[in-house]
Amino acid sequence: MSNATSATPAGAAIPAATGPTPTIRPEEAAHFGKLAADWWDPRGSSAMLHRLNPVRLGFIRAAIDSHWHGNTATLKPLARRRALDVGCGAGLLAEPLARLGAAVTAVDAAAENIAAARDHAAGSGLAIDYRHGELGAMDLGTFDLVTAMEVIEHVADKPAFVAALAATLAPDGLLVLSTPNRTVSSRLLLVEAAERMGRIPRGTHHWDDFITPIELHDLLAEAGLTMGNPRGIAFSPSKGLHLSDNLALDYIVTATRV
Repeated sequence: MSNATSATPAGAAIPAATGPTPTIRPEEAAHFGKLAADWWDPRGSSAMLHRLNPVRLGFIRAAIDSHWHGNTATLKPLARRRALDVGCGAGLLAEPLARLGAAVTAVDAAAENIAAARDHAAGSGLAIDYRHGELGAMDLGTFDLVTAMEVIEHVADKPAFVAALAATLAPDGLLVLSTPNRTVSSRLLLVEAAERMGRIPRGTHHWDDFITPIELHDLLAEAGLTMGNPRGIAFSPSKGLHLSDNLALDYIVTATRV
């Protein structure tokens, strides 16, 4: 919260109006909003996300079982738990979380994405509470599981965004984030090659906004969270996208309260 003040005509200082620090970049929201109609097409502009989603879900499922010491055989490990997906797009992760048993709330910066997500969830018979807007301005309460997949590299204020995530996390909650690493490899492959070859829509990534695991560790620590060991998301012709010890391109990580 800001400590700025404003003066009345009589010279008496009063607190100025304050609010959450904006984290949404309008140009980023507009970019992803243009992709909304195509989001659920596995061969469309979000094809890479469709390939990435099973890798994320495998990591999330293992993290859920480890964190809450659950039954690894159950189909609904999130039953009776609340989950929040931040930067949800058109619901590619929110829907599987609902199928895992969670009561899901999902937030996105693009109104077009939320409209597409609501339509798809309705067609799938899933009750997901989709919201459009700034996370820090919403009074959503706290959640057992909070996810933010490939989002932090797109926000305007990373410390404010991480603080907003932390504020939604229940005391025994689990936060899961994934993001590209800022390396030479990610510049060459994720930005230049992938966008030039049409694997990812042009303008999706800005390499200078990528965040290293050390930087993310420090941001989480400032927000009162402890980061787990990151796992890389790598690619090979034989395995496709898969979890790896190689963090050069993209990585996924858990965080919990200190």
